[in-house]
Amino acid sequence: MVKLRLQRYGAKKRPYYRIVATNSTSPRDGRFIEIIGLYHPIEKEAEQLKIDEEKALKWLAEGAQPTDTVKSLFTKMGIIEKFTKNNK
Repeated sequence: MVKLRLQRYGAKKRPYYRIVATNSTSPRDGRFIEIIGLYHPIEKEAEQLKIDEEKALKWLAEGAQPTDTVKSLFTKMGIIEKFTKNNK
């Protein structure tokens, strides 16, 4: 099963995350299939979140399950709404 989840990078107390498509049995910072976006929680609001919408919609259409955090980030960007709209 493919999951869309966060992969942690950065220094101690200065994290940034990659949003990746990965096998659900892989470790958090282990092997991944594809990078979908970046999330910098410490940065300014404008530079905080970058997601490749096309890749995200492709993985959701293929049945990948986003984690709760990734799902909330997708909702913030409007990707979940577009996905449900296209599937109806």
